[in-house]
Amino acid sequence: MSNSTTAQMMADRFRGFLPVVVDVETAGFNPRTDALLEVAAVTLTMDETGYLMIDQCFDEAVDPFEGANFERSALEFTGIDPFDPERDAIPEAMALENIFKPIRKSIKAHGCKRAVLVGHNAAFDHSFVQAASARADIKRNPFHPFSTFDTATLAGLAYGQTVLARACDVAGIDFDGKKAHSALYDTCKTAELFCSIVNRWKDLGGWDMVLEARHYED
Repeated sequence: MSNSTTAQMMADRFRGFLPVVVDVETAGFNPRTDALLEVAAVTLTMDETGYLMIDQCFDEAVDPFEGANFERSALEFTGIDPFDPERDAIPEAMALENIFKPIRKSIKAHGCKRAVLVGHNAAFDHSFVQAASARADIKRNPFHPFSTFDTATLAGLAYGQTVLARACDVAGIDFDGKKAHSALYDTCKTAELFCSIVNRWKDLGGWDMVLEARHYED
């Protein structure tokens, strides 16, 4: 099967949207006032049989924007020192562009029109990405302005668990609690979980029913 065929399968599967998994680590819960400290993204693709799989992974440590707020409890939770020089942090605008550029390329390669953010409690990650994009005045934000896929909700439906570590455990995905709360690690595990749920739906025949319904509509 050609690359163009698998790309078309991806575009058809999510109505022209490319699912991209994102996780952020922050210094609080308010996207307008609290610092964004890490951002990671995982693009997805499909194999020749229509199963969803991880494609590429990207992550950046982010320099807090000027005037950013830091909640002590959030920093203690993540274990991140925002001012540690060994973080190799870069400004928000540069970090987001480094993440957005390969996402835009993947959107084009899969024949999609836009990315849709996949996250565990996705509204949180989406709000920080959108706020940082606005601060950086980025004109070509690849993400849909409000639509998301939330793996906490999907995992509750598929596996009866809403906590990432527990959902991964039920899904048979290795999860190291000592590595959690790193944006890249959490993003990769969320991506594995999302693929597991989508592929399980396919295995159970749900996607075939959708295709059959579309056929009758046509």
